[in-house]
Amino acid sequence: MNRIPESEMILNTDGSIFHLHLKPENISDRIILVGDPGRVDMIAEHFDKGSAEPRISSREFNTVTGKYNGRRISVISTGIGTDNIDIVMTELDALANVDFATRMPKEEHKTLTIMRLGTCGGIQPDIQLGSFVLSHISIGFDGVLNWYKGRDDVSELDMEDKFKKYMNWSPVLTSPYFVKSSPKLIERFKDVTIKGMTVSAPGFYGPQGRSVRLQAAIDDYIPKLENFRYGDYRITNIEMESSAIAGMSRLMGHDAATVCCVIANRYAKESKPDYKPYVRQLVQLVLKQLSE
Repeated sequence: MNRIPESEMILNTDGSIFHLHLKPENISDRIILVGDPGRVDMIAEHFDKGSAEPRISSREFNTVTGKYNGRRISVISTGIGTDNIDIVMTELDALANVDFATRMPKEEHKTLTIMRLGTCGGIQPDIQLGSFVLSHISIGFDGVLNWYKGRDDVSELDMEDKFKKYMNWSPVLTSPYFVKSSPKLIERFKDVTIKGMTVSAPGFYGPQGRSVRLQAAIDDYIPKLENFRYGDYRITNIEMESSAIAGMSRLMGHDAATVCCVIANRYAKESKPDYKPYVRQLVQLVLKQLSE
């Protein structure tokens, strides 16, 4: 094992990791990731009275650690997109598995449990607004995992190949990757969520097939995704973070998954602007499952 240079893992003057501004003692080994910084407070409201530790904020990254039913849990906001997930996952792993004093990886690996809690758009006609979808498999249109060695070792290559042929995937687009979530988390949440295969798009408009003034590059984008099948898998929803979480956690040896509340149905062209009550239900569900 080699010492990690200052330029590769940047620490702040107070000894915290560069972007998150966290020190190892600031996080639990059970972590909830949310995109919206405002959602951190929504979750922290449920912590045991007086257990919330001081908030640590840097840019869009807000962290509150506290206890729920006596179990220490951290909530961290990531902002939007897999580019931010690349930062968050790398720095969380460093907090858990690198000795900041020596800049050497620790001999004993710590496995984090990381759960993304978010919102998404459904693409199947039978998935109702307000449903909770667990991403058993995440499909990365973002390309983040392609920048790391071992990408093929954690990807479902046959599924990936079938999908690219089915979609007649353009060579100008980033090659997609398919990664399974943690079997432990799938088992823990399987009875309270819908089985999902989730597309992570690198944008909200064109990359999700939306056209405002600019026209999306793929015609019939949603119908094509809706009709893809691989065994008993079908694509259920679209969001913007799950793929990098699933892929990087597999490479790093962490347990991770994504569960999203469906707030729009792209197939039915419906949305639910007043979705916060459903998200609050999802928050309680995730906290309960992670605290057991």
